Amino acid sequence: MKLKLLAVGQKMPQWVNDGYQEYARRLPRDCSLQLTEIAPSKRGKTSQPQQWMQDEGKRILTHIDSSDHVVALDVPGKPWSTPQLAEQLAAWQQLGSDVCLLIGGPDGLDPSCLQRANQSWSLSNLTLPHPLVRVLLAEQLYRAWTVLQNHPYHRA
Repeated sequence: MKLKLLAVGQKMPQWVNDGYQEYARRLPRDCSLQLTEIAPSKRGKTSQPQQWMQDEGKRILTHIDSSDHVVALDVPGKPWSTPQLAEQLAAWQQLGSDVCLLIGGPDGLDPSCLQRANQSWSLSNLTLPHPLVRVLLAEQLYRAWTVLQNHPYHRA
């Protein structure tokens, strides 16, 4: 199984790339995490947030295969504790397909992406900066994997 992180945003600060890579490289090949950056829509005075989200949504959807299990990161989604995320990870591994995790742009995910999603996950009720979400998500996925492996990284 591959975990495919599809995230709107490019040219992240070095600390974001370093933090993300630190945890992504710790995951084993059979649970690898790969990042695909989606260029954000051009924000202009004549266009609206709905147009930007729709444009970004179309580009996100082009990276999703029909067999992929899709998880939208969305504030109204279901919050998971670390043990619950570990359960989700174990369930995803049993699916036999890749898992796409979607991070929208500054205006959120387009309804077309939310409609395609099999699950909706809320990392927090707080509004988190998109660069930080990448690092947080990679760390939490690694932590969930260590729970499943009884690795000492996670000490509950």
